[in-house]
Amino acid sequence: MTGRNFASDNVAPVHPAVMAAIAAANRGPAASYGEDAVSARLDETFGSLFDAEVRVLPVATGTAANALTLAAMAEPGARFYCHEQAHIAVAEEGAPGFYVAGGACVGIAGELARIDPAALGASLAGAKGGILSLTQATERGTVYSPSQIAALAEAARGAGLRVQLDGARFANAVAWLGCQPADIAWRAGVDALVFGTSKNGTLNAEAMVFFDPAFADDLFPARKRSGHAYSKMRYLSAQLEAYLAGGLWLELAAHANAMARRLADGIAEHPDIALLAPVEANLVFLDMPERVCERLRADGFEIHAARGGASVRLVPSYATTEDEIDRLVEAALRRV
Repeated sequence: MTGRNFASDNVAPVHPAVMAAIAAANRGPAASYGEDAVSARLDETFGSLFDAEVRVLPVATGTAANALTLAAMAEPGARFYCHEQAHIAVAEEGAPGFYVAGGACVGIAGELARIDPAALGASLAGAKGGILSLTQATERGTVYSPSQIAALAEAARGAGLRVQLDGARFANAVAWLGCQPADIAWRAGVDALVFGTSKNGTLNAEAMVFFDPAFADDLFPARKRSGHAYSKMRYLSAQLEAYLAGGLWLELAAHANAMARRLADGIAEHPDIALLAPVEANLVFLDMPERVCERLRADGFEIHAARGGASVRLVPSYATTEDEIDRLVEAALRRV
């Protein structure tokens, strides 16, 4: 349960199944640096999920996962073409350039945080390699369809770019689309995926998934130099394994999405509150009067002011209950 905190899905507790897996991994010694039995199973586990040969490397943060997947595929001085609101461009403190000498982000316009194909084409004119980075779900909570990703990836390929997907909320996107994970990954032209889990029930595990395993082969030095080669990797791997087991990842994401939809539908009854983006994942962006924001905060609700012109971003998580949503809606609609 997240109570009255709707500032982020990062505030949610660790799912009990994941915590149990961490405890199980703590029974006795195990080989280090990914040589343990749990880590050894990850390639096969994710390979089955994506119906492909993959190489999986766990790290503890989304920023590291983004920067390292980019670094695995990029030459020095590479340009990372991304939406102008993308996390790698505005919220990761220059991490891609830290990992890739001379690397820099190139922001591309597009409504609702989805890259506009025409704007991408204009940006790629004269491009000499680099990386196209897409965010799924986007920073506005919208979702790219398989065909949209495929079209952008095709344009990138034509300019000699590789394609990376920042999937901090990948599970929410799959749950919304009802597609196979591969449909918005390698089948659509993605070379490397950040498979995010920390926002959806794990403690601190993010998976770098390479659909061309060769990209992972030379990544150990960069992981080591940057402090992301974990001696006790079994604890990260155990979280990922438990997260995927029995489809738990999709169950949790579908619930978070449903809570966001319930919130949007309920709060839409307020005549002065406007929805600023369609609710396709678990992010709700609202133009909300300051008096309502103040009332919610006075009632103990934690809400987050959003970037890019939206006044409020509300984020239910897998642990948010219907009662918690209904209390927030009631407080927002209350006349005082």
